[in-house]
Amino acid sequence: METNGKPLRVLINAAGGGAGRVIAQRFAKAGARVVAVDVDAAAIASLAAESPDIHAMPADAGSEADVDAVYSFLVERIGGIDVLVNNVGIAGPTAAAEDVSLDDWNESLRVNLTSHFLFARAAIPLMKAQSSGLIVNISSGSAKVGLPLRLPYVVSKGAVLSLTSNLARELGPFGIRVNAILPGAIRGERIGRVIRDKARATGVSEEEYSRSLLRYISMRTMIEPDDIAATIEFLASPGGQRISGQLIGVDGNVEWEE
Repeated sequence: METNGKPLRVLINAAGGGAGRVIAQRFAKAGARVVAVDVDAAAIASLAAESPDIHAMPADAGSEADVDAVYSFLVERIGGIDVLVNNVGIAGPTAAAEDVSLDDWNESLRVNLTSHFLFARAAIPLMKAQSSGLIVNISSGSAKVGLPLRLPYVVSKGAVLSLTSNLARELGPFGIRVNAILPGAIRGERIGRVIRDKARATGVSEEEYSRSLLRYISMRTMIEPDDIAATIEFLASPGGQRISGQLIGVDGNVEWEE
């Protein structure tokens, strides 16, 4: 992938596994120059070993110092940024609202929201200087329909939608596009943990809760990591150059969650 005749420069956080890893590898395969970061040092080392053309480093996306270090690394290795993918996020606690601890609340906001702000804030001056750029924030379908017993997660993901809309308005005059992806249940290890915790909290079997996930998805299907990667690749392509301020559901049409 190219912009102005040069390889696209892409930064992806939470790229050590799941959809983030697939996004990083898809862009690299398409010819982009990719920097991938993850708080899990072993996972990011595994990505670097598997895909040596990807520049990888460990970092805590919710740490201002770590984010500053990532951008120093990025400028040194690939010279700038054309696409930022804010993929980082945690599930947070599965608990009734009155039982959520302040520590769990704050950690959910730090990882799911503050990280997106920190990475975007550092990217904006670089993008403004070249009058172009794309920021993609990963939110969740749950941000629209709500999800009982997951209050910190849903609130943090809902705030990502406001972050996206406001940045799109503010940055549009500078040629910078900002969009959000709202995935449904992405097949992988993380959804397995969510299913286990929610089944335990609601007193049903994991199999029963898994079936309930699909019952309220119009297409009756989970999402594959590559579905997310393909959508982001399109947004970064010539076909996506006029798309900004959009909250894009990649979820099979989530009608409801319980």
